[in-house]
Amino acid sequence: MTFWKSAGLHLVKRDENGWLRVTDDYLRAYFTRPEIHPVEESCDAEHALFERLMAEPKVPVTETELEAIKDRDAADNYRVVLRFRDHLVRHETIEAAYAALFSGDTISIPPMFIDQMVHLILNNILSDADDPMRLRAAELFFREQAVTAAEDQLMLADQEIVEMRSQEGFGGLGQLLAEAGTPTREIALDVMTDENKQNYWARSDNFDMAVDFRFTQPAPDALGRVIEAWIEHFMAVRTRIQAVKSIRDESWSWHIGCDTESTRILNALYNGEEVGEDDLYNILSLYRMEFLNAGDAMDKVRGRPVYLGVAMNSDRKLVFKPQNLLTNLPIQRG
Repeated sequence: MTFWKSAGLHLVKRDENGWLRVTDDYLRAYFTRPEIHPVEESCDAEHALFERLMAEPKVPVTETELEAIKDRDAADNYRVVLRFRDHLVRHETIEAAYAALFSGDTISIPPMFIDQMVHLILNNILSDADDPMRLRAAELFFREQAVTAAEDQLMLADQEIVEMRSQEGFGGLGQLLAEAGTPTREIALDVMTDENKQNYWARSDNFDMAVDFRFTQPAPDALGRVIEAWIEHFMAVRTRIQAVKSIRDESWSWHIGCDTESTRILNALYNGEEVGEDDLYNILSLYRMEFLNAGDAMDKVRGRPVYLGVAMNSDRKLVFKPQNLLTNLPIQRG
């Protein structure tokens, strides 16, 4: 089934390892963004640069050419996109370029570009997925989530979609505006269930389905499967990840927070510090990870589980950081 057409998987090619090679068509997609694409009143220098990049997306661009652009904001936008382009070209694949961002090869690019890389990589990883619940869980990797938590409720909804309309009339997941700046059309922010999840295929690019994230529901397990696939794709390391209600382990040796808040809370628990009820309440899910090949793990954790945490912040938002699963994974490296 086709999903996430907006990710741009059709613009790239897989290499022999299944990673995504940076192509001219992929680069052109960034040059046609509204911030870059010249308008009628753009100067000749800007039009000329755009046409040259569309013809040869990897062509070197000098600072002199950028200085010739009369619109200074447009010139700055070109600098940002060209910096990103050069990073992509230097690393040849989307995955290598993404991983390099968190291993010393730091560049200044908009967080949105990083989320777009994650979106594309996951589209590749999950291209054969047949369970929409897994795809909805994967949205957490690149789409900020608004959390509705109560005694018998733990609902995640796409933050951008929620922000498109004020809370007026929203009660209990009501109607939301689908796209800003387009003719108004109402869409139901349905809660994904086993009964309606097949509807996801037709609306996957809307990001308009909420999900019940309680421990007893399928979504936490689906997220575990996505994390397993993410780690295997990047690290060639196979793991088994199981959702758990709590961590009770006197030999607790390693943990990974999947966001800033869970990292802080798990660090405090690991160090034996007192953690308040409010912090514990913010934890949305916990996981136990095991390496299927014990030899992949560092000596310190060999034969022992690694615990993962997912938590909302004080604003009731979940901002997932998938890079933590790569940079903090306790594996034997080279």
